[in-house]
Amino acid sequence: MNISIIGSGYVGLVSGACFAELGNQVICADHDTKKISGLKQGIVPIYEPGLQELIVNNFKNKRLKFTSSIREAVGASEVIFIAVGTPALENGEADLTGIENVARGIAQNMDGYRLIVEKSTVPVETCAWVKKTISTYVKKGHKFDVVSNPEFLREGSAINDFTHPDRIVLGVETAKAKQIMTSLYQPLNAPILVTNIKSAELIKHASNAFLATKISFINAIARICDKVGADVKEVAVGMGLDNRIGRYFLHAGIGYGGSCFPKDLEAFINLAKKSGYDFEILKAVRNTNQEQKGFVLQKIKDALWIIRDKTIAVLGLAFKPNTDDLRNSPSINLINALIQEGAKIKVYDPQAMEKAAKILKNVAFCKDAYQAAEGADCLIIATEWNEFKELDFIKLKKKLKRALIIDGRNIYDPKLLKGMGFTYIGVGRGNG
Repeated sequence: MNISIIGSGYVGLVSGACFAELGNQVICADHDTKKISGLKQGIVPIYEPGLQELIVNNFKNKRLKFTSSIREAVGASEVIFIAVGTPALENGEADLTGIENVARGIAQNMDGYRLIVEKSTVPVETCAWVKKTISTYVKKGHKFDVVSNPEFLREGSAINDFTHPDRIVLGVETAKAKQIMTSLYQPLNAPILVTNIKSAELIKHASNAFLATKISFINAIARICDKVGADVKEVAVGMGLDNRIGRYFLHAGIGYGGSCFPKDLEAFINLAKKSGYDFEILKAVRNTNQEQKGFVLQKIKDALWIIRDKTIAVLGLAFKPNTDDLRNSPSINLINALIQEGAKIKVYDPQAMEKAAKILKNVAFCKDAYQAAEGADCLIIATEWNEFKELDFIKLKKKLKRALIIDGRNIYDPKLLKGMGFTYIGVGRGNG
């Protein structure tokens, strides 16, 4: 099929590259001319395992193109995905300005039937507004359909998530739209759930809200574990073996971050409020996540007594491994809090250093974990990169001024490290 994707951010680039890999002709469009120019040269603005290779290969084979012209994108494609950002406004609602602008641009450049697919995470009734906007601006009465097709891509494993999805959700109104979309996704051989548009829009927010709830729940359990002497990792395994609960997203730590959970949770709370429902459960989820950051900060204070003038090494800056995304990163929040307390900070991350240098001031950026640990009073694990799971602890201990590890992601064996002479403090590992 001939496909255009308006918005060449995370979702747009991954989706575009994967659709091209399936044999479609894809145009990725974005108003950022610098980004488009870079993509044509093989410069990918985000880190996602395998994405650069996929983009370069499909661009070389002329299945994937890039443009800053919405006219070109709309003119060349029957199926048009909207994948622009929906950042949070001050009141927590999603800013849909980009969605409206793209919808108007599509309408003004249509020369025949188009299937417009809303891919961005949006509140219920956004597709209705997209339909209304296109109806207002479309010329010559060209026919079109609007579809809701929420994405479920996890940063760090997005390509696999696209090619091996748990499910594909399609919110449609017409048989033609259903036929085109099911044909497009047929090569993936995945379960396809066809719903009305509003149900599809709600599924995305409901899914993210539930996953955020699991994370906040296990973090609350971790705080109890510290008080009573239990190990949250053992508790999580015991819970996860129950098929009704499942083992995923039961990992205690320093809280969730990223572009999706915080923003989508806030938008869902506001959506519920507008519809007349006070979603108190999600407010508690949000509050628990905020409190978790202070909980870990207090652990550091308890371990060091005085933070001021202490040198603290932080391993991990991205909000999760296998990405360079710093949006709402718990690590960045923690670092800024430590700087306010007067600490001297040294940091290392395998992928996010360049982006972090633009937002973090008065920190030392190190070439590896060992340089970060050199002369530090404390080592904090803030992101669970595999690289950090394989450190040479003997070498690390020699580098540190004090053999103190605060494992904010519970990636280490407390008995092993304590046996090597480290003071080990995890989250919910029964060590207060």
